[in-house]
Amino acid sequence: MDLVIVESPTKSKTISKFLGKDYQVESSYGHVRDLPKSKLGVDLANNFEPEYVISPKAKQNLKKLNQLAKKADSIILATDEDREGEAIAWHLAEALGLGISNSSARSGSAFGGQFPISKQKLKSQFPKIQRIVFHEITRPAIEQALENPREINLDLVNAQQARRVLDRLVGYELSPFLWKKIKYGLSAGRVQSAALRLLVEKEKEIQEFKPVQYFPIRALVSKLKSKDDFEAFLFKINEKNIPNPGILSAEQAKTIVSELEKAEFSVFDLIKKQTSRSPSPPFTTSTLQQDAWQKLRYSSKQTMMIAQQLYEQGLITYMRTDSVNLSQQSINAARKLIQDQFGKNYLPEKPNFYKAKSKLAQEAHEAIRPTNPFLLPEELKQSHDSKQAKLYQLIWSRFIACQMGKAKIAQQTVIVLARYQDQSYFLKTTGQQIIFDGFLKVANSSAKEVFLPELKKEEVLELKKILSEEKFTQPPARYNDASLVKMLEQLGIGRPSTYSSIISTLLLRNYVQRTETRSLQATSLGILVTELLVNHFQEVVDYKFTARIEDDLDEIANKGSDWRKLVKNFYGSFHENLLKKEKEVSRQEATERPSDEVCDKCGAPMVVKYGRYGEFLGCSRYPDCSNIKKLPKQNQELDILCPECGKEHGGKVVIRRTKAKKRVFYGCSRWPECNFMSWKKPVNE
Repeated sequence: MDLVIVESPTKSKTISKFLGKDYQVESSYGHVRDLPKSKLGVDLANNFEPEYVISPKAKQNLKKLNQLAKKADSIILATDEDREGEAIAWHLAEALGLGISNSSARSGSAFGGQFPISKQKLKSQFPKIQRIVFHEITRPAIEQALENPREINLDLVNAQQARRVLDRLVGYELSPFLWKKIKYGLSAGRVQSAALRLLVEKEKEIQEFKPVQYFPIRALVSKLKSKDDFEAFLFKINEKNIPNPGILSAEQAKTIVSELEKAEFSVFDLIKKQTSRSPSPPFTTSTLQQDAWQKLRYSSKQTMMIAQQLYEQGLITYMRTDSVNLSQQSINAARKLIQDQFGKNYLPEKPNFYKAKSKLAQEAHEAIRPTNPFLLPEELKQSHDSKQAKLYQLIWSRFIACQMGKAKIAQQTVIVLARYQDQSYFLKTTGQQIIFDGFLKVANSSAKEVFLPELKKEEVLELKKILSEEKFTQPPARYNDASLVKMLEQLGIGRPSTYSSIISTLLLRNYVQRTETRSLQATSLGILVTELLVNHFQEVVDYKFTARIEDDLDEIANKGSDWRKLVKNFYGSFHENLLKKEKEVSRQEATERPSDEVCDKCGAPMVVKYGRYGEFLGCSRYPDCSNIKKLPKQNQELDILCPECGKEHGGKVVIRRTKAKKRVFYGCSRWPECNFMSWKKPVNE
């Protein structure tokens, strides 16, 4: 009997359905070895030799696998086909003492220590060890994999080892620095800290944003004696376009509205054109996470967890991939379904092929797609929970749509002229109609039809209403799961397969919190940690440097570059700088910043500090003066008139805090009617 080992029980159960009684399929229950938690686990004096240990929860299962391996005719390692899966296969072989290691990592059996069997004895005890890979759990894929076994790819393993060692060195050495300078329990990471910097910089943009008041103006018009009206927006006065964000003066807006109400309206120009929209490529790990957030509001972590379930049940292909390639077999199946379900009009003459835009797209996988396109989403709803069914629907629709024809859309832009005396006001509106829906038939698309009446140039229009309202420009939007994943991929930071764990870690460490709209907001702690790293460990949070490390890891995986050299080049300067900063940076410098409060005991300025329970105010003369206070409450009203509207309208100064709660500022109780804002505490005249 042949022993097949995979990572998860669900995957084991699915594969068992396709294999006969000559195979026994077992699970490793994930990783079986890792670096120890209690110490560094990297031998710095021995060329960064990793010191792997058996996971406590894996020991009992490894004993079972060891006994089964001794009796098996052959051992087939069938873990996932990416770097992580390759590393699990290698660790399994090492932990079970299968004697195939030719890398530098230390070998240990399931019972600890060096495996005490000679290679000759191993050869007789384990006559056949195979590594098989497949990108979908289906009968044809499993059979093909069994017919084409290969050896463990040690280049992939070493790339994973390099990543693991680098991350351990950064985390194990930099985290204690944060404990000493800020507070115990904090962590830093090579990719985690660069991702956090993105969120912190966005938060600073929001804090520094100053809203601008503007007045958009629109007209509700129609054909003469018609009830079908449409809106047109003012964009040009005489020969001058209105700059963004729009009319800034309330008085000017009032004058324009008054003149438009008396103006004569007509069609100045009609611009008609036909455009086409092409379908999007099939999903990669990154685009699946983005679309699942946008359409289903699934977090990255939730998306990957559900996708893993669908994959292990044999319903979709492997969900960790940078590729948009599709097998010819899957394309043929999609084209047949399209012709049968929707007709020849929806089927392009030739299949659609796609190229990956990401520079990280080097893994030789397929895109994410259903393994059987003829299993319709409606059928899955009857046998699976709603979240699985919704994600399957998303994947199925994207895959089928990518092989359908283009959508054809007719667009019409109408320029309306409003004349009043010597003034010419130009307003614009755009309508569109879908002539042929093409791939939109199945895609969850945002394309909407906007119908406009049939119009002619110089046709007189009837004014129904002029609309104007006061608006304020909005600060830049915070990142959400989708936009952060997109930015990380654009910058080449990390891998799409790690994005969900990065976001989860930032939330767990309280460096980031979810807002009411579930966007990602850097906390005051996250800002504090990032500022410290940016000021003293620039390399760790530098986007280009972090991306360059990913390129170096690719070199190891694809060309067999020396992984130890990469680690050595990074660690030398990093460790030297760490030793230097441990002496130079004081806790006071790392955590204190000025405030406008004065100590009521000694009269010295108070500073904002960060302690065990968060931020508080402390006297700058500590330890000579140990006075502390709570930070002022949000929206606390002071007995101080607003410098801008207090005398006329009675506005009072209110204590407010920035979005990240990092800084106190002072505003008006009449906001948004009064936009007064100051970092310094006002005083009554």
